[in-house]
Amino acid sequence: MGWVHDFNTKVAKSPVGRWFQLEGSGHPRERKGSHFFTELRAGVAAFFAMAYILAVNSSIVADTGGTCVCNGGPDDPTCKVNQEYLLCAAEVKRDLVTATAAISALSSFCMGLFANLPVSLAPGMGLNAYFAYTVVGPHGTGAVPYSVALTAIFVEGWVFFALALLGLRQWLARAIPRSIKLATSVGIGLFLTLIGFTYSEGIGLLTGAVSTPLELAGCAASAVDPVTGTCPDGEKMRSPTLWIGIFCGGVFTVLLMMYRVKGAIIAGILLVSIISWPRGTSVTYFPYTAVGDDAFDFFKQVVSFHPISKTLTVQRWDIAEYGGQFGLAFITFLYVDILDCTGTLYSMARFANVIDPVTEDFEGSTIAYMVDAISISIGSLLGSPPVTAFIESGAGISEGGRTGLTAMTTGICFFISIFFAPIFASIPSWATGCVLVLVGSMMMQAVTEINWRYIGDAIPAFVTICAMPFTYSIADGLIGGICLYITLNTSVWLIEKLSGGRIVPPNKAEKDPWTWRLRGGIMPPWMVRLSAGKKDFFRNDPVESVSDVPVEEQIANTSSKNSTDGRSAAVAQPNHEKSG
Repeated sequence: MGWVHDFNTKVAKSPVGRWFQLEGSGHPRERKGSHFFTELRAGVAAFFAMAYILAVNSSIVADTGGTCVCNGGPDDPTCKVNQEYLLCAAEVKRDLVTATAAISALSSFCMGLFANLPVSLAPGMGLNAYFAYTVVGPHGTGAVPYSVALTAIFVEGWVFFALALLGLRQWLARAIPRSIKLATSVGIGLFLTLIGFTYSEGIGLLTGAVSTPLELAGCAASAVDPVTGTCPDGEKMRSPTLWIGIFCGGVFTVLLMMYRVKGAIIAGILLVSIISWPRGTSVTYFPYTAVGDDAFDFFKQVVSFHPISKTLTVQRWDIAEYGGQFGLAFITFLYVDILDCTGTLYSMARFANVIDPVTEDFEGSTIAYMVDAISISIGSLLGSPPVTAFIESGAGISEGGRTGLTAMTTGICFFISIFFAPIFASIPSWATGCVLVLVGSMMMQAVTEINWRYIGDAIPAFVTICAMPFTYSIADGLIGGICLYITLNTSVWLIEKLSGGRIVPPNKAEKDPWTWRLRGGIMPPWMVRLSAGKKDFFRNDPVESVSDVPVEEQIANTSSKNSTDGRSAAVAQPNHEKSG
């Protein structure tokens, strides 16, 4: 349409277009194919791909009970049926819907505005499960209280900020062995899948057993044995919510994804939820109980702003009695978030073609990491687990998103969703259980990239993958895999040195290369410019305009140019921040 083209052209020539490097803006690094209306459409597409996090994150984290106090007594020590506690937990879930939407809106908007990347942020899947089921525990049965765990996240965010500012975060992420990084993603995927199969935040397909670690379940919650937690043989696989979750939340969603329907995941969640909302049915989310009545009264408001009352700024700083567990949680959050956010940012930057092959970094990386770090700390003040970049941002990039306008649009959509808290707080666990399984299946893709040829890489990766779901702990899986990797490969190195190089594994040449050195160096570009004595170190170095030539051809051209004049040319949106 002519008016769309004209408006795109006007925006591109404006200061807005130059800031976001839209095509036609005249910016030396303008991003080919980036147009204003295309960016808006891409941002909306990314929101619909990510919107499930509003229901899933609030549901998972609310299972900790938040700041609620359990007074169930010896008959109900974890308050599984205590009405007062369950009502409090329902209020926590509503708080977390608002908190999730608010921090997703703020972080995504800031990522787009300051880093100019089409990557949106939200509380991370995997990190929220580790927070809820390992650190705090269901109904607060873990080693660290909810408020102390949030303190660990708050501190972690500022540690991230310092690491990003000094360029160490990028170095740490790339210094971790490749096989362990890939295995971490796969292991977290299996961990999420296991959660999606259980009763607390899933479809109820599996449950703990007595004679075996797990067994088939699928019975109605009322039929579960209160002592063993298992289902009677005659009741297994007879829960109507199980089958609704499998077919409407699972099979239906996969079919939509096979045909690449935008918003397939949120469509499946909505279908199951709509089926579960009417009262008086065998699958209703609003039974005629005190908790069900309270939830239904909130649901009937439909459009309403729910202020955060139980999870806002509840950090606890007297952590002496939780020292060891606090430290373990802090280090695990730090490690997993380094891998999660850094890996997602790099993959999305590569997808958007803004990676510099020389430094292996992307434009605005330092600012992007700093935005993520500050968002983590702000999110903890709202009661949320760590925020991270979402791989679902790829939906926006595939729609043509190339600049920060995409992420800003996604942020605005999340802000609007704050006022629909009654809807998102009323989504049942059997509607989101299959989503966890689907996310887990997507994260499994990395297993094909693990180096299975060399056993020194393969076994540590395998232990990492298996230990995460089987121990129900991301931290335990990471510790096991890293310790085994260090033990095996250090032993091989020592034997090789002591034997003068005569005793080495026959296929050691197939080992994944590892070094702590980086081609682009450890220091971020702004620090390199500062160390070179440039007073305007906060400004980017002048570079050539980026064309839409394929990356492979640009790399070849770069090598040719370097060989003739010794200068380093920028390739595919080189690595320099917008500022600092």
